[in-house]
Amino acid sequence: MSADTNTTTIQTDSIYLDNAASTPLLNEVFLEMMPYLRTHYGNPSSLHKHGFDAKRAISLGRRRVASIIGASDKEIVFTSGGTESNNLAIKGAATECRSRDSKRTHLITSKIEHESVLEPFRELEKDGFEVTYLPVSNEGIVNADDLKEYLSGSKTAFVSVMLVNNEVGTIQPVKEIANILRMTSKEILFHCDATQGVGKIPINVQALGVDLLTISSHKINGPKGAGALYVRRGVRINPLLLGGGQEALLRSGTENVYGIVGFGKACEINLLNIANNEREISIIRNHLVKKILKDIPDARYNGSRIHRIPNNAHFTISGVNGEDLVMKLDEYGIAASTGSACSSRKQKSSHVLKAMGFSYDEITGSLRISIGSQNTIQQMDRFAMILSQVIKELRKFSPITHQL
Repeated sequence: MSADTNTTTIQTDSIYLDNAASTPLLNEVFLEMMPYLRTHYGNPSSLHKHGFDAKRAISLGRRRVASIIGASDKEIVFTSGGTESNNLAIKGAATECRSRDSKRTHLITSKIEHESVLEPFRELEKDGFEVTYLPVSNEGIVNADDLKEYLSGSKTAFVSVMLVNNEVGTIQPVKEIANILRMTSKEILFHCDATQGVGKIPINVQALGVDLLTISSHKINGPKGAGALYVRRGVRINPLLLGGGQEALLRSGTENVYGIVGFGKACEINLLNIANNEREISIIRNHLVKKILKDIPDARYNGSRIHRIPNNAHFTISGVNGEDLVMKLDEYGIAASTGSACSSRKQKSSHVLKAMGFSYDEITGSLRISIGSQNTIQQMDRFAMILSQVIKELRKFSPITHQL
């Protein structure tokens, strides 16, 4: 695996380690999208050649997206991204369940979900739904058995638990949760936000046992502005957007043809390379973790060492502020993160780390490294050296350094 300017848009003099936030667009994806930006501009609903060409492109993209999660192409609904897919799944399923049975107003999710999952649940609470938020272990993993305590076969309508946590990279026991739900009631719908898992680990919706599953294009080297929701055949949910009835009446609006084309190509490439990438990125990640824990005093590796996606490394660095650390690293051309980029503008401390039992100082000193296929061991060595240097510099001025 090497930094290849022919396959990514990453600059060779920088080190990009924020792939959980967004990934570089692959050159193959860009080339496949280009005709649909310039010459193949037809509306897929139009009854002429330009429209038919666009419709065929969407059909190919749908098959490619379905393949990466083991679904049928008829079960894929294209959206603008992970946030819309999560909102469509949660609001669409909850309101549909209540319309069929007014007693089914109990919903369950976990405390460590992405904000695009938690916010819809908070809105539904205002609309009369009861929501249970499952706790997690100090490694950031939901205990599937905890679910049994809160389930009601006659009242619980919907459960949403992510596949992979976006901050600490822990893999959740989704299959076990699905089995518990099926034993309780076949009426309970199960949604999984798999945004951080697709392309990192093998995923099959039939094996997982989920009814709804969220995917995002720009997390797997595809374009921004494209996503999908898997809706198992026979599952009924209400649409959020009404209009021309596109996407099987679930997502009206003219389809983002070039985005879907790129999304599909990214899925095709990731599916072909997933085993190799999983192995090689794990080697790079493990090399970095060992080096940081050896070279940097008072650095702690967070999350599970076993139930974790291969590209995530999350640390607590005592005696520094994570935001100061990220900004200082940026001066050296290194892109890293303190956590979710989607919620950073709200200036809130990490609800994920809080749910894991972290203190305020531990949350403040967090650093998330997320590796991509463009990264190398040589880059990790350079990054670790710069990180050590920056931390020493920041600790000189830290008000809590004397406690170390």
